Amino acid sequence: MSAIPATARCFLLDIEGTVTPLSFVHDVLFPYARIRIRDFLKRNRDQEAIQSDLADLHEEHATDVSSGRNPPAVPAGKLGEQIDSLTAYVYWLMDQDRKSTALKSLQGKIWREGYERGDLQAMVFSDVQPAFERWRKVGVEIAIFSSGSVLAQQMLFAHTTAGDLTGYIAAYFDTNIGPKIASTSYEKIAGQLKRRPDEILFTSDSVDELDAAHSAGMQTRLSIRPGNKAETKPVRHEKINSFDEIREPSH
Repeated sequence: MSAIPATARCFLLDIEGTVTPLSFVHDVLFPYARIRIRDFLKRNRDQEAIQSDLADLHEEHATDVSSGRNPPAVPAGKLGEQIDSLTAYVYWLMDQDRKSTALKSLQGKIWREGYERGDLQAMVFSDVQPAFERWRKVGVEIAIFSSGSVLAQQMLFAHTTAGDLTGYIAAYFDTNIGPKIASTSYEKIAGQLKRRPDEILFTSDSVDELDAAHSAGMQTRLSIRPGNKAETKPVRHEKINSFDEIREPSH
C-alpha cells in the first residue's frame, strides 16, 4: 500500500479515469448530451440559466473567431434562429474536447434530466464506495475536482452503481475555479478548503494535472485504471491501480 503522510487530511479526486472508467464518460455521457443538445436548447432557451450559458457560448465563440480558430459561424439574429448554429458550435467544442465552462454547464443540465429519468447510471470502480467509507471513518475529507460542472459531478455521484455517494463528499470544484492544469487552481482549492496544500492528496489520471497540483504543494498519485492511456514517459508521481492502495492516516 501507498503510505500517506499524516498531514494528508483531505483527498481531492478527479473523476474520469480515477473514479469512473473513461468509457463511461466518452461512450455514454458525451453521446447522450450530443444527441440531445439541440432539442434541449429549443425547449429551455427562455430559462435564465440557459440564457446565461448561451451568453457564455457567444463570448467564447467571439474569442475563437478573433483567435483565428475558424469555428462554425453563428450569424447574428434572434436566439431562436441561432439554435442550429449554436448547436453546431457545441459539436465543434465537443469534437476538440474543449474544457469549455459553458459547454460543461449545458452538458450537466442535460445529464441531470437523464439521471432523473433513469436513463443514466454512473459506473464507478468497485473500490470507490468502500474507500470513501473507510476514509470518512477516520476523518479524511473527500473533495472532487473535475472539468465537468459541479452540477454534473453531483448528479453523477448521486446516481452510481454503488448507490448515492454524495454523503461522503464535502466539496466539489469545476473549471470555474480555473484550469485543471494551472497550479493557481489548486492553490484556490486549498484556500476554499481552508487547508494547507500539503494537507491535500490529489489523485488523477492526468500527469499535467498532477504536475500543477504538485507545483501548488499538494501530494499526488497517478491513477492507473483499466482503459486509461498508458504513460510512456517517466513521471514523478507515485502510481496506484486502486484506492485500496491509499492507506488513510490513522486517528
